[in-house]
Amino acid sequence: MSKQRTELNIRGMTCASCVARVENALKRVPGVTDANVNLATERATVQYDPSTADLSSLIDAVDIAGYDASEFKEEEFAQTELETKRRMDDFKKRLQISVILSIPIVVINMFWMPRPSEVNILLLLLSIPVQFWAGATFYRGAWKTLRHGSADMNTLVALGSSAAFFYSLVNILRGVNEVWFESSASIITLILVGKYLEAGARSRASDAIRKLMKLAPDKALVRREGIETEIETKDIRIGDEVIARPGERIATDGQIIEGLTSIDESMLTGESMPVRRKPGDPVYGATINQTGSIIYRATHLGNETVLAQIVQMVERAQGSKAPVQRLADKVASVFVPVVLAVAVLTFVIWKYILGVDLTNAMMPTISTLVIACPCAMGLATPTAIMAGTGRGAEMGILIKDGAVLERAGRIDTILFDKTGTITKGEPSITDVYTMPHVNEDDLMRYAGSVEKQSEHPLSRALIREVEARKLILLPSEDIQAHIGMGIRGRVSGEMVLVGSEEMLKEANVSISDPLLERKRKWEEQGKTILFVSRNDACIGVLAVADTIDPNSSVAIESLKRMGLNVVMATGDNRITAEAIAQKAGITEVAAKVLPSDKAKLVEKYQSAGHAIAMVGDGINDAPALAQSDLGIAIGSGTDIAIETADITLLRSDLRGVPSAVKLSRATLRTVKMNLFWAFIYNVIGIPLAATGRLNPMIAAAAMAFSSVSVVTNSLRLKKFRE
Repeated sequence: MSKQRTELNIRGMTCASCVARVENALKRVPGVTDANVNLATERATVQYDPSTADLSSLIDAVDIAGYDASEFKEEEFAQTELETKRRMDDFKKRLQISVILSIPIVVINMFWMPRPSEVNILLLLLSIPVQFWAGATFYRGAWKTLRHGSADMNTLVALGSSAAFFYSLVNILRGVNEVWFESSASIITLILVGKYLEAGARSRASDAIRKLMKLAPDKALVRREGIETEIETKDIRIGDEVIARPGERIATDGQIIEGLTSIDESMLTGESMPVRRKPGDPVYGATINQTGSIIYRATHLGNETVLAQIVQMVERAQGSKAPVQRLADKVASVFVPVVLAVAVLTFVIWKYILGVDLTNAMMPTISTLVIACPCAMGLATPTAIMAGTGRGAEMGILIKDGAVLERAGRIDTILFDKTGTITKGEPSITDVYTMPHVNEDDLMRYAGSVEKQSEHPLSRALIREVEARKLILLPSEDIQAHIGMGIRGRVSGEMVLVGSEEMLKEANVSISDPLLERKRKWEEQGKTILFVSRNDACIGVLAVADTIDPNSSVAIESLKRMGLNVVMATGDNRITAEAIAQKAGITEVAAKVLPSDKAKLVEKYQSAGHAIAMVGDGINDAPALAQSDLGIAIGSGTDIAIETADITLLRSDLRGVPSAVKLSRATLRTVKMNLFWAFIYNVIGIPLAATGRLNPMIAAAAMAFSSVSVVTNSLRLKKFRE
C-alpha cells in the first residue's frame, strides 16, 4: 500500500480533548493509517492511502467533528501568520472589554452590601457583554461539540459561567437580592486572560520557524548571457549565475564559480566564526556573504535548499508527539465527560444529601466545572517540543521528532565512526624527522616542489603543511609519478624522490638506521611513511595520518561525564585504531569493522541490553544510523543525513553530540514536568472545588494559571545553553 502524507490547518481546538476528538475523526476515515494532531501548532499530520482516502475526505471528517480544517501549504506561511495576528487582535479587543466591564462588577459586589435592586440591574447590564460577546467563543465551541454528542473545555466554561449568570438573572426577576455576576464575569475574563497569555507564549515557542522562513532574501542579482538583472528569488532557475556582494544574503544553494570570500553560516550551523569559501565550494541560501564579491551557480531551489529542509524538519518535529504524551491523550479523551459526571454528582450530594440550599449547592458545582478544563494537559508536550526543537535549530541541532527525545533519555552507549567523525577525514603531516645536516623547512620545500602537481591525498596533505609553514616552493621539472610508491622530479637541478622505502631501494638510495627506526615507530602507530631523498641521499622521513579533530576529545570527555559509555568503530587495524582511540580518550574500540558491518555491531550492543546512539556522517553510515536507538549525523546537512538520522548536527564539530543529548534530555524533563503539573492541578483542584473550598473566581484563575505556567515552563528551553 502506497502512503501519502499531508498536513492540515485545524481551527477551533482549545484543549487536549479537542486534540483527541480530531485525531479520532481522522483515524476513522477509511485509508488513514496514522493521524497526529498538535494543539500548539494547530496542525494535523495525516498518513493515508491515496487510493482510498483523499484531502477532501480528511477535511470533511474534521468538519463533522466540529472543527475547521484546510490544507497547509508552505507558501501560505506568511498569510497564515497574518491570519493568526488578526485573530490575536480580535481576541485582545474582547479581552480588554471584558476586563474593563468585569472590574466594576467585582468591586461593586465586594464592597456594596446590601445593594438596592437598581445596582443589581446595573451589574446585569455590565455582565451581558462579557457573557455573550467576550465569551462568545466558548458558546460557539460548546455548541459545535454538542451537535456531535461530545463535550470539551468550552462546554465546561460555558456551563459554569452560564449557571452563575442565569441563576443571578432568575433571582433578579424573582426580586431576590443574591446575584453571582462577579463569578460569571470573572470566570470568562480570567480564562480569556490565560488563553491570551498562552497564545502569546505558544507564538514565541514557534519563533524559530518564523525566523528561518524570513532569512532568505526576496531578490537576487542574476547574470544571464552576460547581462546582470535583479529578479525575484523565486524566479531563479537551476544553472543561473547569481552575484552576491559583501553584506548580502545568499539567495539560494549553489556552487561558487568566481571569487573568494568569507561567509557567515551561523544561521545553519550555530557556528559564529565565518568560513572561507573559494571556487568549487558550496554556498547555502540565507547565509551572509561577508568580505568579497562572488558569483555562484544555482544548484538547488525552493524546497530543495538546505534551509527549506531544515524548516520542514523543524516543523515536523514541532508537530510530533513524544510517546510520553500517550497517557495524557488517553486521559483527556474521557476527561470532560467524567468531569461533567463529577459536577452533577457534586450538585446532588450538596443539594439532596447534605441538604444545603440551591445557592450553596451550585457554587461548588460551578467551581468543579471551571477548574477541570484540561488545557494544560493538551499543551504540556507540544509546547516543550516546539521550544526545544526550535532552540536546537538555532544551535544547528536538528531533532527529527518527539519520539527522539525519549530515546535520547534512555541512551547509555554512544558508538562513534572514526573517519570524518572523530578524525578530520583527510590525511595530515603529523611528524617530520630529518638528518642532522638538514633543516625541516628545507625538507618540506623540496618535497612540496615535486608533489605540488599531484592530486593524490598524501600529496595534498604535504602541500597543506607547506602552506601552513608559508614556504616558497622551488621550480620543478621532469615529474614522474610511480603508482603506489611515490613521485620523483628535478628541483633546482637536483633529483628529489618522495615515496616508500621500496621506491628508494629501487633507486639505489640508502636509508640510515635512525630513519628506519623512526619508520618502525610510526608504523606501529598506524601512520603512513614517506621518505624524502635528494641526489641519492635520504635526507628525512615524514609521517602521514588522519588526525583527530581538536574538539573530539573535549566532546568525548563531556559524554563520559554524563555517564555514557563511548565506543569507536573503524576499519583500521587494531594498532592504528587503539592509537587514535587513546588520543581521543576512548578505551573501547571495535577495529577492522567494514561500513556494511557497523549495523551488525550496533545490533550486537542492543542484544546485550544497551540503548545505543550511533554517530556518523549520515551517508555510508546510514544502515548503522537507522539500526541504532538514536542516529546522530554530524557535519553534513545533506538530504541523506537529514532523512536517515534522528538528530542531524549541521556543524562539523563533535561537541554538538553532548549538546544534542543534553538538549534532548532537557526537553524531555520539561515535558514530564509539564505533565506532572497539568495532572496535579486537576487532581488537587477538582476535590477542593467539589468540597466547596474554591469559589468559581479562584477556580477560573487557577485554571488559567495552569495553562500559562505550563507554556512558560516550556519557554525556558529557549534559553538552553550547552
